Amino acid sequence: MNETQRKVLLLLGLARKARKLEIGEEPCGIACRSGKAKLLLIAHDAGDHTFRRARSYCRAGKPPYLCVPFTKDELGDALGCNACALCAILDAPFAKAFLEDLPELAQQHEEILQELTRQTARVQKRRQEEKAHRKNVRFGKK
Repeated sequence: MNETQRKVLLLLGLARKARKLEIGEEPCGIACRSGKAKLLLIAHDAGDHTFRRARSYCRAGKPPYLCVPFTKDELGDALGCNACALCAILDAPFAKAFLEDLPELAQQHEEILQELTRQTARVQKRRQEEKAHRKNVRFGKK
């Protein structure tokens, strides 16, 4: 495992601590169908049934899915569980950072990266507007 792959796995661990990551088939399915998932990650050694279920989740809720270059055990170690075949990133900035940190996946999936960039810009704009609104409520508009 090289340094960029370690960095990506650490980013997934950080997303889990921030509660921006769902782990396992059922939680990922719920997140995908409800529209909360921004990116669905599938371990490259996951079973055929898992791939079929992941594709059906993505058809239902429209998040993109990627087969990542990690095994179930590597993902599980990074996320603090035994093995993890599926995980869903719930935050667009985390999903964008994940995809950008793996250049081989970013080159293959340019359209997904562009969509995540657009969603990240919307999230940042919304956060700035909320911050300005809170400031206006506290101190009055200037």
